[in-house]
Amino acid sequence: MPRKILLAVLLVASIVLLTAGLCFAQGAVPQPPTSHAYITLAILAVAAVLFFTEVIPLPVTAMLVPVALSIFNIIPSAAAFANFGNKWVIIFMAMFIVGEATFVTGFADKVGKATVKLSKGNQTSLLLLSMLSVGILSAFLSNTGTTVVAIPMIMGMCASANIKPGKILMPVAFAASLGGTMTLVGTPPNGLVNSVLEKMGPEGVAPFAFFEFAKIGAILFVVGIAYYALIGKKFLPDSVVECTEEELAAKPKRPEKMPFSLLIFAFVVAAMATKFLALEVAAMLGACLVVITGCMTMKEAFRSVDWTTIFLFAGMLSMSTAMEKSSAAALIAENVVNMVDNPYLILAVCCGITALVTNFMSNTATTALMAPLAIPIAIKSGISPLPVVMGIAMSASACFLTPVATPPNTIVLGPGNYRFMDYFKAGWPLQIISFIICVVFIPMIWPF
Repeated sequence: MPRKILLAVLLVASIVLLTAGLCFAQGAVPQPPTSHAYITLAILAVAAVLFFTEVIPLPVTAMLVPVALSIFNIIPSAAAFANFGNKWVIIFMAMFIVGEATFVTGFADKVGKATVKLSKGNQTSLLLLSMLSVGILSAFLSNTGTTVVAIPMIMGMCASANIKPGKILMPVAFAASLGGTMTLVGTPPNGLVNSVLEKMGPEGVAPFAFFEFAKIGAILFVVGIAYYALIGKKFLPDSVVECTEEELAAKPKRPEKMPFSLLIFAFVVAAMATKFLALEVAAMLGACLVVITGCMTMKEAFRSVDWTTIFLFAGMLSMSTAMEKSSAAALIAENVVNMVDNPYLILAVCCGITALVTNFMSNTATTALMAPLAIPIAIKSGISPLPVVMGIAMSASACFLTPVATPPNTIVLGPGNYRFMDYFKAGWPLQIISFIICVVFIPMIWPF
């Protein structure tokens, strides 16, 4: 840890010195707009270093971003912290609660039992059904929560069928991440790019619709399942795990409330998809109803929210505002456009950088760093920002090389008894396949 801290300190110091050099390169203090741009980029770089090294907790780093932007007067403090009321923050917070209600009332348990019955003990069948069910659930619920709930069931299924859990858990984690790419609420990066589009997108360019992400997300999901069913299963490790009684003892607390939770869940999804209600109104109404109907208690509702995600989301959204107001985004865009002007190359660079960085830090944080940079680059190049930000959203979730790339990857590390290199060995072909799919198919769906 001391070596890690020293590395972080040295990197931060280097960034500060570089920024100072840029600011005083002409022998005088630049005009405020220029200095604000450099300071904003310095804050962004420091945040990236802290996210990468995790010297301090991720939510704390995210909170220091609006603090720093306020201290240096890049944006007013009210604007820096206003994103805690951002509609996407409200939507994700509420959907954590709505999703947890389906777990508490036993819906996930029923899905698990049905999967065991359908697979008939066959390893490939169990792999396919597990990936399919977890992926579809992750499209509408938290992919993190879905993975957590699925683990005890999968461990039990593997024990019953005498199958090594290492052959199932990792692909299931990947399916949870890919399944989350198919809807607006399936994974935080999708909601984040929509929010950044609303803030920074050109006039007349609307954010993506609820199911619009599935146009490319469904392709990635199907290809991922097919890959592990046909080829990828050969690269999975033969880890042996003993299932404890405690791991298999997770039982639904209120099965009698299952009809209420499913009706509420269906109502929320339908209201969002049809735009019968505003997204944040539908989500929050659903969160209130699951408590009112007794599907879960208030304490359970508070515990169900992934506060790390909420703080990362709200804190880093302030960077989008700062990048635009300080002209930092325009500064980067101008320099990048001078070097790269081919739209496919711009998309490939954005997808490649996002995937590479996400494999070592939070996919939400990576998206929050990349999206504000990519939109002005696209606008400056004279192309639509839609394919570029969609590429970033997909690449932030389609990451399979490390256990820290996505929350589902991390969750199965212990239960699957995996090593760090197991992820690389099993995930690198799908990583390359996903990159190619994004670069080839996204421009066909959302033209430049």
